Amino acid sequence: MKALERLQKILAQAGVASRRKCEELILSGAVEVNGEKVTTLGVKADPATDEITVNGKPIRSEKKIYLMLNKPRGVITSAKDPQGRKVVADFLPGIRERVYPVGRLDYDTEGLLLLTNDGEFANLLTHPSHHVPKTYYATVKGVPHGSLLDQLKKGVMLEDGMTAPAELEYQDIDEEKNMSTIRITIYEGRNRQVRRMFDAIKHPVLKLRRVKFGELGLRTLARGQFRHLTPVEVKELRDQARKTHKVHKK
Repeated sequence: MKALERLQKILAQAGVASRRKCEELILSGAVEVNGEKVTTLGVKADPATDEITVNGKPIRSEKKIYLMLNKPRGVITSAKDPQGRKVVADFLPGIRERVYPVGRLDYDTEGLLLLTNDGEFANLLTHPSHHVPKTYYATVKGVPHGSLLDQLKKGVMLEDGMTAPAELEYQDIDEEKNMSTIRITIYEGRNRQVRRMFDAIKHPVLKLRRVKFGELGLRTLARGQFRHLTPVEVKELRDQARKTHKVHKK
């Protein structure tokens, strides 16, 4: 006999949305099981025998896909934009499944963005307790003194609290243009965090590009192009998220 599973987990695995978004759908009354509206979390069901609908439409199990996009600057990390700006879906020709981003890159940030229809996978990589590292190249105004970078390495106070320790090193210094490029690896996923960290030391970011998510790098993927992750890459990302969770839990 198949064990019952939590409703939000079933929805996420069916590619409806991330686990967190699925919880919001349940609480909003958009989900029904066998014709009965569910509005509380914790309800369990059997996806093989129960009829589950979201906004009146039955869910169906989609083939799980995992993509890496080299997001250009000036693109919204969203499925659609009311203002008509370019969105990441515009760069995924041939992808029929409804995928959504794993975390976000803001409008002015480019680089490595993961997309999937696997809600469990997305939740695993973005949950605050898992501390999956993300590496960026930040081109900033001026040349921050080493002592300032040391502050960022230890953590700086932002309006939403102290940042976790980060890793930083100079990549390039252009004295003529009065700017420098610094490689930074963070272990959190706060909104616009890298930009706010450099603002805190008075060296604002001019250009920001994410080059790694965990151990997965962009390598030769051209700007605006995407590719499917290999099963090995998906497994490595899962393993790293679980490993960092255990390390930080100790």
